[in-house]
Amino acid sequence: MQPQSSYDMDKRKLLSAVSHGSIFLTATVLSVGIPIAVMFVSDDPVVKNNAKEAINFHFNMWLYGVIFGLLTLVLIGWPLLGILFLVSIVMPILAILSSLNRPETVYRYPFIFRLL
Repeated sequence: MQPQSSYDMDKRKLLSAVSHGSIFLTATVLSVGIPIAVMFVSDDPVVKNNAKEAINFHFNMWLYGVIFGLLTLVLIGWPLLGILFLVSIVMPILAILSSLNRPETVYRYPFIFRLL
């Protein structure tokens, strides 16, 4: 395994930002394929971990979307869906900014379940 300092920082920034930014394509279920592809293509451990974190964020947004969507049937889910919408925009933006400003660290989304 190569030392972390030998990885291309521009490539690391780009692939990490693309992984986290893929959530903006969430209208298509295929958007999770972007970080999955990045995880398999890259040999950089930071990029791989950022891709895993993005995959976990996708799964969490889908899970919460289903739960909150079901709660709309009893009329308490609407505010929760609004909060989920805001979280699905704000958190990836923070992840992208973190990936660009501190490419040597992995961004960890708060309050999510990590399956990978």
